[in-house]
Amino acid sequence: MEDEVDRLVAAWRRERPDLDVEPLEVLSRVSRLARHLDRARRLAFTEHGLESWEFDVLTALRRAGTPYQLSPGQLLTQTLVTSGTMTNRIDRLTKKGLVERLPDPSDRRGVLVRLTDEGKDRADQALAGLLAQERAILGELTRAQRVELAGLLRQLTAPFDNVPG
Repeated sequence: MEDEVDRLVAAWRRERPDLDVEPLEVLSRVSRLARHLDRARRLAFTEHGLESWEFDVLTALRRAGTPYQLSPGQLLTQTLVTSGTMTNRIDRLTKKGLVERLPDPSDRRGVLVRLTDEGKDRADQALAGLLAQERAILGELTRAQRVELAGLLRQLTAPFDNVPG
């Protein structure tokens, strides 16, 4: 089965036989797949009235387990945004009734951000929708192929995820 990347690679091999274009065979497909995944994510989140950033914050809290709360600093670490951006996001999610701010009992000046029942329901529903979209994207692969692909992608991404700072 031929795809658009095969045609692109063939054209480059014809036009620039002096270059090794083999990386395009993998990374152009990863890039194209990322665009399809981004569309699927937007669809899954829109169906549940969420923006991508809202999903990221809500699911960070959901993954924290009962009582589904984290400090703003912990949310920063998990979502990789600035403190100003996080403050704005918490404000917006609070106005929507998806999170609430509570005093941190271990730090008189600190706060905790807790998922409301509505926020938990939205996070759970959006996650189920996202997984359905992702399952469809992976539908052509067998279980063994998915396991192998996950391992290969882990090998590629781990060095980036484990860089200090």
